[in-house]
Amino acid sequence: MSPVIVKRARTAKPQIERPRLHKVILINDDYTPREFVVQVLKAEFRMSEDQATKVMLTAHQRGVCVVAVFSRDIAETKATRASDAGRAKGYPLRFTTEPEE
Repeated sequence: MSPVIVKRARTAKPQIERPRLHKVILINDDYTPREFVVQVLKAEFRMSEDQATKVMLTAHQRGVCVVAVFSRDIAETKATRASDAGRAKGYPLRFTTEPEE
């Protein structure tokens, strides 16, 4: 008599997809003072003076600059808070978000 081989059916583990990340984008304007933009970047995005200056200058030269990448909720919250900081001072400072490719 030959031994009986029992094969167990594999249960498929559900594939959990990571949430899509979103970019926070600084949009250049010709009215918000550069120093204020650097101040907002340091406060809201925890950047150093050098990092914030580089981001501000990139946005100034190219029109836009990716500031950081976060999960959707965090990106939208940070973009809103940073834009609101400019609005509170009367500046048209604007940050937006978009999904990362």
